[in-house]
Amino acid sequence: MASAIQKIALNASRDIPFNKLVLSQSNVRRVKAGLSIEELARDIERRGLLQSLNVRPVLNDDGTETGSYEVPAGGRRFRALELLVKQKKLAKTAPVPCVVREAGSAILAEDDSLAENVQRVALHPLDQFRAFRDMLEKGMSEDEIAAAFFVVPTVVKQRLRLMTVSDKLLEIYEQDGMKLDQLMAFSISDDHARQEQVWEIIAQSHNREPYLIRRMLTEKTVRASDRRVRFVGLDAYLAAGGHVMRDLFEADDGGWLQDPTLLDRLVMDKLAGAADDIRAEGWKWVETALSFPWGHTRGFARIEGSPVVLSEEEAARLTALHSEQEAIEAEYAQADEFPDDVDTRLGEIEQAIEALEERPVSFDPAEVVRAGAFISLDTDGTLLVERGFVRPEDVPAEPEDGPDTPEGDDDAVVHHGAGDDVEGTGTEGAPGTEPEEEDGLKPLPDRLLTELTAWRTLALRDAFAGNPHIALTELLHTLVRDLYWQVSGADCLEAYVREIPLRVHSPDMPGSVPAHELRQRNEGWKHDLPDDEDALWQWLDGLDDTSRLALLAHCLSFGVNALHESSHGPSLARSVRERLARAGRLATVLQLNPAEAGWQPTVENYLGRVTKARILEAVREARGDEAAARIAHLKKMDMASEAEQLLDGSGWLPEALRTAGLTDGHQKQVAVIPIETATNIAAE
Repeated sequence: MASAIQKIALNASRDIPFNKLVLSQSNVRRVKAGLSIEELARDIERRGLLQSLNVRPVLNDDGTETGSYEVPAGGRRFRALELLVKQKKLAKTAPVPCVVREAGSAILAEDDSLAENVQRVALHPLDQFRAFRDMLEKGMSEDEIAAAFFVVPTVVKQRLRLMTVSDKLLEIYEQDGMKLDQLMAFSISDDHARQEQVWEIIAQSHNREPYLIRRMLTEKTVRASDRRVRFVGLDAYLAAGGHVMRDLFEADDGGWLQDPTLLDRLVMDKLAGAADDIRAEGWKWVETALSFPWGHTRGFARIEGSPVVLSEEEAARLTALHSEQEAIEAEYAQADEFPDDVDTRLGEIEQAIEALEERPVSFDPAEVVRAGAFISLDTDGTLLVERGFVRPEDVPAEPEDGPDTPEGDDDAVVHHGAGDDVEGTGTEGAPGTEPEEEDGLKPLPDRLLTELTAWRTLALRDAFAGNPHIALTELLHTLVRDLYWQVSGADCLEAYVREIPLRVHSPDMPGSVPAHELRQRNEGWKHDLPDDEDALWQWLDGLDDTSRLALLAHCLSFGVNALHESSHGPSLARSVRERLARAGRLATVLQLNPAEAGWQPTVENYLGRVTKARILEAVREARGDEAAARIAHLKKMDMASEAEQLLDGSGWLPEALRTAGLTDGHQKQVAVIPIETATNIAAE
């Protein structure tokens, strides 16, 4: 005969006046930090006590009950009730629901206290999301839900954001098929079909990182920080019916615009409007584009304008600003730094002075009718207008009886057109045009080497032009070499700068930091130069030494040549090696770091153009063996895309861009770059 199962008996529950309760010394919760007693008190005030206290009778020395009860489990609730009594919001004798354990129980008070805290299971995030969703659907606002649970509204918004995730993915998460950070990454998009498609793809991969999910869901979108968005304005895009994807769980820099076609149309419409305004100035032609290739003005003549003179009011304003600036700087001359409000004011003064000193330029109407303008977007999203360019067919012919003009020679001219020295868009040999290569550190393609060294040359020119001392040293070095080591010509001095065109370059180079700096520096000097040759000599003679050296460095920078070139024959190969060795020395003394100048590896400019072995080598050097192993199984273009994300912000550079003596920021000093052959650059 089977024995009957013994039934358990639950502890009795009854209401006990609050003034009969005391906190037990057996309560295991001793640490006060983070207990949020005030928040719990407000919650009890709003909804009442949801959970009883666990209490035991207090005994006299002889073992009889005193009528008071100690609270070993529920101490936080007891303190919240105590606070409400002190605030006169709860009567001292108010009945408190309590579960009473009999005196002399074999279960220790510490046992009850520990069990109540340890046995409790935190609410699953998905359950919290569903609860918030139900409350929202029943009429509570996000702010009301946040107030009810003493969290900031952002927490509620983040949980409710999970409403955008496919039910299929929510079920996978509920069954522990994915992690919470992966689920949150999917909430960036509300396209359930695309979410499920992305999960099917990455579920078969070792790499299921949240950043990869976000990238795959945003690969056909445009960052809100894009220059096109800054140009038209996010409000204009939204007003036109565009949608923005936001990430509530990560910093998203304004989100992602989901309709690039709409954005481009808005940009071109606004550019067209700007073109109409510029065309109304009387120009013969106006061309617009999101961006023009580097060197697009090569071959154009240019008419010069004169700055508009300051009005009396503007001149007085400029004088007052300079006086205020000098007074502030004198007052704080001995201070280590400016106070925040003073520093802010100085910034405002500098901006106002710059706005007054950068004068608009006026052109002769007779010349305007044969010239034109280029309109595009600058790197910061502002309108870039380049006026005064004359097509070759519109340049007036020189009169036959005019003064003789000496025949020009590219090798005897210093050009003053930063940005006018390159032809082509650099799109040949783009990713996808080369067949898949077998693994191995094969020599880099000649064109890729030329593109990389074109980037390095441009950055080197910028650094060179910014260091007059080194520029002068290099000039003197060149002159001494020509004087003592080569046969000189008949002229009393043969010194020249030959502008080296950068015809082959990657698409990102025209918008780079060095390109912007050189263009700005060149425009500044052109603005100051006199019109005729005699006046130019007098002007140069009157410059202070600092300005003379700066102008010298600027002019010499156009002759800097660090280009790799294919060579045929030992003589040319030796010439390339010597040139690159001298360029390397310049880069070292200038401490040139193309990564700091804005170069970073992308599929377009490097990763899609080299073998898988070189891609893995780059990731391994920048991020370590584990990161390289995560992408080693991918196909080449997928590997290149993943590597682009991994290398972003790493400062990694290919051998052709490294500078001797500088560290690469990861694990070792960057090696000198010897040129082993004319067709390959290899690290030592």
